[in-house]
Amino acid sequence: MLKSIQQRDLDRNRWIKITMTVILVIICVSMVVTLVPGLVGGAVDTDSPDTIASVGGQKISLLEVQQQLAQMTQNQPVPAMLKGLYAKQVLDQIVFQNALYVEAQRLGVSVTPEEQADRIRQILPTAWSGGVWQKDLYANEVQTRTGMSVQQFEKALRDEMLTNKFREMVTSGISVSFEEVQKEFQRRNEKVKIEYALIKPSVLAPTIKPSDAELNAYFQKNIGKYQVPEKRSASYALLDMAKLKAETQPTDAELRAYYNQHIDDYKVQNRVHAEHILFKTVGKTDAEVAEIKKKAEDVVAQAKKGANFEDLAKKNSEDDASKAKGGDLGWIVEGQTVPEFQKAAFSLPKGSISDLVKTEYGFHIIKVIDHEQAHTKTYEEVRDEIFPVVQDAQVQDKANDISNQLAAAVRQSDRQPIDAIAKKFNLETGETAPASVSEPVGKLGNSNELHQVLFELRPGELSDPLRLDTGYVVLTPKQIIPAHQGTLTEVHDQVLSDYQQEKSVDLARSKADELGKQVAGGESLDKAAKALGLEVKTSDAFARNGSVPDVGTGEQLVAAFSMKQGQASKPMLIGTNWVVFDVTEHNQPNPDDFEKQAKDIQQNLLQQKQEAAFAAFHTALEDQLRKEGKLSINDAVVKQLTTAS
Repeated sequence: MLKSIQQRDLDRNRWIKITMTVILVIICVSMVVTLVPGLVGGAVDTDSPDTIASVGGQKISLLEVQQQLAQMTQNQPVPAMLKGLYAKQVLDQIVFQNALYVEAQRLGVSVTPEEQADRIRQILPTAWSGGVWQKDLYANEVQTRTGMSVQQFEKALRDEMLTNKFREMVTSGISVSFEEVQKEFQRRNEKVKIEYALIKPSVLAPTIKPSDAELNAYFQKNIGKYQVPEKRSASYALLDMAKLKAETQPTDAELRAYYNQHIDDYKVQNRVHAEHILFKTVGKTDAEVAEIKKKAEDVVAQAKKGANFEDLAKKNSEDDASKAKGGDLGWIVEGQTVPEFQKAAFSLPKGSISDLVKTEYGFHIIKVIDHEQAHTKTYEEVRDEIFPVVQDAQVQDKANDISNQLAAAVRQSDRQPIDAIAKKFNLETGETAPASVSEPVGKLGNSNELHQVLFELRPGELSDPLRLDTGYVVLTPKQIIPAHQGTLTEVHDQVLSDYQQEKSVDLARSKADELGKQVAGGESLDKAAKALGLEVKTSDAFARNGSVPDVGTGEQLVAAFSMKQGQASKPMLIGTNWVVFDVTEHNQPNPDDFEKQAKDIQQNLLQQKQEAAFAAFHTALEDQLRKEGKLSINDAVVKQLTTAS
């Protein structure tokens, strides 16, 4: 391994320089020459309310970005606070993809129909039946596996393939030297162990007990910080969905009617529940395939002798999608898999394990968990799953009807007593405590719409029915407390917290300085820390790419790697905490491990360099298009997108 890496470095020295020069020329030229006439125009007007960006004359609409964002997140709900970030990432990707097409046109780079067809066959081999492409089967496979239309799928595939072509152009000449591998091996494997005292302001804060005079002085000094916002309480009438649901019990006749109307939903095709272990042979030589087959046969033997099939799959399978689940593929219907796999799976008895099954993907070992013949599930089988569907629909219908009646009653008079509305429609009544726009409105919750409605209503005015998680609510302001300068009594808890936080930072620094002086003077860390009320802990051995829990990363503690065993550090601020430590062990890497790790290290470093190079190309391409007026971004619409998302 050592010699091979060194020799490869020597062989590459000459051609790497040539290749990198060519790549840099390609990139630089692509940044400065005028793009192909007719392909792109000058800077375009992006003031249209629906145009978020323009690349090479191609406008990108706000709707396009929103549609791609919705598609990306349809099966993966995104927290509200992250939606703006996701939206910006989708926009950035669309802009970059359009920039690549502009550059591809100039350089004559393209994805040919033949290349795309070959790639589709690799991804969806089951769209070919007997070697013949089946249009309907292809469309169904695309929809089932990707959730996209054929047009969307093929566009996404072309984008990916074009991106990969540029990635290859930019990164093909990048390499990792033997010296870089050695340096990274040292970084990963040199380890130290420390004992340390951690001084955390957050722990010290509750111990700080100011006198009334000290707290009042702090308040007076910072009085401007303590403005009390407007607060409002509300009286409300609530249509409780949980209560309405408990009162709604669909009849058997209603459930049967739903079953009969949706009978097709309960038809089950011939299917088999299977697990498998896959040994891939794609792209392997005959000699490699022979070795893979030998290994697969050994695993078959283990499985048939009673070894746990799921454990064997987790250890040996190369199917990433099912490996973690013990090879479980779930229920497979006829026509869903390649013919060889289907024939074996559907012919095996329940509970049995196949011999090796060869497909275009490799060797499979199949275990059949269960069989199910084509049939229609009976009403009795599905009644329990139908019940909540019908019940929820009936509850929503009732709630909508009552909400519409409520809205009509409020429109007749939005000044009538809320108790009268509640009595008329048999609603739950209640009152909330005063709350600001950033605080929950009692049991009604903390939605933006709720706050907006409450803080816009005039005294005595009723709101329209408002949909909440708990149901529909009509509310009216009960008490309005205007915004004002807070008194110490009103904001006491916040003032105390701020005082403790500020003083705890000073106290932590003082304790760290004192601890540092004591250990520098020859006192043991353990003894000096205990005198200051601090606890000393000992870390596990860690490398520069490791970490010490609750303290920091190996890079933040990098000073430890240049210290001698027994040497104590100066006080260090890591994040908001201070730490003083001494080195109890300092271990150099074992040279014998280099051979074992060199290949993995080299691959990781190569990937990092390639990603960095492609990111640099990405930035350079977009910067140059901006300079040439070929790339325009409508900041106002971007703000609208990221705020609304």
